[in-house]
Amino acid sequence: MNRKKDGISGFPKRSESIYDTFGTGHSSTSISAALGFAEAAKQQGLHQKVIALIGDGSLTGGLALEGLNNAGAAKSDILVILNDNNISIDRNIGAIHNYLLHLTTDPKYNKAKKQIWDRLGEGWFRSRVQRMVINAKSSLVRGSGGDFFEAMGFRYFGPINGNDIEQVIMTLGRMKELGGPLLLHTLTKKGKGYAPAEANQTIWHAPGIFDPETGKRQSKPAATDRYQDVFGETLVKLAEMNPKVVGVTPAMASGCGMNKLSQQMPERFYDVGIEEEHAVTFSAGLAAGGMKPFCNIYSSFSQRAYDQIIHDVALQNLGVVICLDRSGLVGEDGATHHGCYDMAAYRSIPNAIIGVPKDEKELKSMMYSAMKCNSGPYIIRYPRGNGEGVEWRKAKFEELQPGKGECLKEGKNIAVICAGPSVYRAMEASEEIEKSYGWSPSIYNIRYVKPIDKMMLKEIFEKFDKIITVEDGCLMGGLYGAVAEEAVKTGKKINIRGVGIPDEYIGQATQEEQRNALGLSKEGLKQIFLITNAKKM
Repeated sequence: MNRKKDGISGFPKRSESIYDTFGTGHSSTSISAALGFAEAAKQQGLHQKVIALIGDGSLTGGLALEGLNNAGAAKSDILVILNDNNISIDRNIGAIHNYLLHLTTDPKYNKAKKQIWDRLGEGWFRSRVQRMVINAKSSLVRGSGGDFFEAMGFRYFGPINGNDIEQVIMTLGRMKELGGPLLLHTLTKKGKGYAPAEANQTIWHAPGIFDPETGKRQSKPAATDRYQDVFGETLVKLAEMNPKVVGVTPAMASGCGMNKLSQQMPERFYDVGIEEEHAVTFSAGLAAGGMKPFCNIYSSFSQRAYDQIIHDVALQNLGVVICLDRSGLVGEDGATHHGCYDMAAYRSIPNAIIGVPKDEKELKSMMYSAMKCNSGPYIIRYPRGNGEGVEWRKAKFEELQPGKGECLKEGKNIAVICAGPSVYRAMEASEEIEKSYGWSPSIYNIRYVKPIDKMMLKEIFEKFDKIITVEDGCLMGGLYGAVAEEAVKTGKKINIRGVGIPDEYIGQATQEEQRNALGLSKEGLKQIFLITNAKKM
């Protein structure tokens, strides 16, 4: 089943099908990958036709433009199909373009064109005639954006009605014999043919389970608020408190909750498109200019902006707040979307602060604390989905001190150090152990993995020789790595076990199934605590 445990992925995956020619889950990759395929075929003397399909949203990504630039300059044999579902076909312009499309894809026209250019030779006269033709053609395709692609070295065709399958097949058939970098511009309607999807394109981008007959989506009423709603509402509150607060998102306004700011304070909201690198550097510019930007990026997508976080924010110690939604295990989206690596990746960056709130209230206060901090990057990571159900709307803002954790439960034998909401599962497991066995481990909420609470760790190392770290992130370089680094400095023999995401890719399943498999559930942690306690040093 699609996007289920042991089922097929929701994204192209080479190991699943020969028709998944290149794995993907993040946007804007198709042109660069297709160019690699085209050049690989050329190097091996293979006569293959390579096609890259890309949407207009993905075309805003810098990687797509880099691919276009390289393919056009290299004169590679590649066809790019642009699926543009943001505009409609104008009837008058459409008639002209339909005629031009029919002419420019005609085999006789292209054969005659080649013969003419060959007879003109390589001299100045041919160059002058070519410039005249290009200028004339550009004036005809300028209204549809074709002149941009022509300038990049592509022959532009279209736009055509991408929902007219017969026209698409006919056009591709005629273009099949053409060589060099080509671009076919298709105009489509997102959700075409299914009324509910046509009516609400944003929701139906990822609707979940639904009844195909009625279009009714199957969803259970949430018992607790989602973290994205906590973020969205808190950001509005902070913007009301501080006129310098602004929000920046790379095309994820509704997904991260920043649509609330866009509705209430549109002048202080920036959706920059699918441009994570630009989003971070733009935020750095805002901070350098005296503003307080909150840049919200899904954790896995932030990997694209690693250099900008270092070079443009951290190196200049600018007060940019980077909120990483969808950190940790994300469930059905699978390996391409897990936010596993953020703590390990950013913990090594000087000037970085990395906060891991345990619940809704702590996320709210951490955002407030980040607003008050003038250095950066101040990174806050939190998971996909619903919170723990704590009261947060009426809770007062609390300024949290970076590098200061807390002990939630005094116990014995074992110290359990947690990052994020996993501390609640650890607390639940320890309470069951206490009821059944009369003892429980000590439970700590680290709160910040950088700077880490060295004073709290020092006390833990002095009291315990068995330590368990629990995190919804990769073990290598994350909380486990941070605690182990500090433990080594003591010279004391300390047994440290990490519970988190191992050095492997985790497939699609529900978040609950994924956490169960990795021992991050209440029952899993309970068994780990008992086994660790029974082991002799």
